Amino acid sequence: MAKFKIKKDDTVLVTAGRDRGKTGKVVRVFPEKGRVIVERLNMVKRHSKPSGPQKPGGIIEKEAPLHISNVMLVCPRTNKPTRVGRKVMQDSKDATKTKTVRISRRSGEAVERV
Repeated sequence: MAKFKIKKDDTVLVTAGRDRGKTGKVVRVFPEKGRVIVERLNMVKRHSKPSGPQKPGGIIEKEAPLHISNVMLVCPRTNKPTRVGRKVMQDSKDATKTKTVRISRRSGEAVERV
């Protein structure tokens, strides 16, 4: 299982496909499949059968997963798409410990989760 540079709640830009150029927030990441679901992007229609009075049938619209290679992180500082790197930094609380943070290749700053 690979470690991805895109995480839940990141803002990403779609670089390929029907929704190319649109940005959205990552709702879910599927590391085993290499896919992400982006809020209100790559919408598909699915037909559902009714199953009781609480779930009526009909056509529902939902987000379909995008391949991770088709999205790019948006740098929070410059608000432009950027590649993601990793940097080992000293922990601010304990000088003996280190931690790995994601950095924006465009601005060089750490990318914090919202």
